[in-house]
Amino acid sequence: MTSPVLDALLARFGGTDRDAPVILGTSDRFGDAVATVAREGLLDVARFLRDDPAMAFDAPVLATATDWLGRREPRFEVVWQLRSTTLLHSVRLKVPVAEEDLVVPSLTPLWKGFNWQERECFDMYGVRFDGHPDLRRIYMYDEFVGHPLRKDYPKEKRQPLVRRAVEPHDRTRSR
Repeated sequence: MTSPVLDALLARFGGTDRDAPVILGTSDRFGDAVATVAREGLLDVARFLRDDPAMAFDAPVLATATDWLGRREPRFEVVWQLRSTTLLHSVRLKVPVAEEDLVVPSLTPLWKGFNWQERECFDMYGVRFDGHPDLRRIYMYDEFVGHPLRKDYPKEKRQPLVRRAVEPHDRTRSR
């Protein structure tokens, strides 16, 4: 059984012999509809999923990355999970990205709920989200070197000690 969402994506973005397909592959195992999307077509696919009444994806669920170091090329996959609260279907979009060019379009302009999740992915994996309104670290301090969820990040690595002035707590304010 195939997903109607994947069928719609293949019909609209599957491509022909003349033009490169935007949908690179699909799978529908265990009820999870997954579409692998070419980076260049991600925004078009996302707009279609949001704006088409038969899709009506209105709920951003997840944005993250997968590091396939030594197991697959390209090394990274950036992943977004979407849900339609009215039609009760979901889809996972995956964009394969090489380590040397770790940039993908941001989906935050389409779904504001991806804002902090894309920032987390930037902070932990080093993925740059083109068009993100506020792409900066969310967990690590600015001087932190590296991205701790990458598989090649040395767990014993020492980070620079950064001393910051701490504002004194005002104990006179009522609770």
